[in-house]
Amino acid sequence: MLKDRFTKRRKTNMTRLFVLSLLSVVLCLSSSCSVSFKMNGANINYQTTHSISIADFPNNAPMVNPSLSNNLTEAVRDLFQRQTRLQILRKGGDLELDGAIIGYDLTQGAISVDSYASESKLTIRVQVHFTNNVNPEDSFDKVYSAWRTFDANLMLSDVQDELCNAICTDIAESIYNDTVAKW
Repeated sequence: MLKDRFTKRRKTNMTRLFVLSLLSVVLCLSSSCSVSFKMNGANINYQTTHSISIADFPNNAPMVNPSLSNNLTEAVRDLFQRQTRLQILRKGGDLELDGAIIGYDLTQGAISVDSYASESKLTIRVQVHFTNNVNPEDSFDKVYSAWRTFDANLMLSDVQDELCNAICTDIAESIYNDTVAKW
């Protein structure tokens, strides 16, 4: 009899615990559905800022990749196009971005046991001038740099397009974060 009462109480407690757990899960899920996070991080007042002009980034580096200027310019424009509601202009925007590629460098990285380079490193540097015509105190000049390593047994021409696209994406994201995301 005592055992039956203990078993019944235990089942009741387990049922209560299950119901409370289920209720907690439902409450968490229903409240999390109403929360919205924007991962683009743009911090733009669209009532005062309507456009951004993004000039072409000429390649002024001593070592030149013919497609790099276009790839970088398009990566920056594409990111602003996808992540903001700003109108993209060639010149005269509320925000203005211009600059130049100033470095395209290939260096040897890690050394293997046999004293040969096992990795090579491609680094791209870009000088950027940002002008905020709405809030001039947010304007700046900055050099952005990004790099990727690759197996030293490969020729740069074999991996150049893939590396440049990845590096241009990194630089475009850094420019975006510093100009409108303000991270």
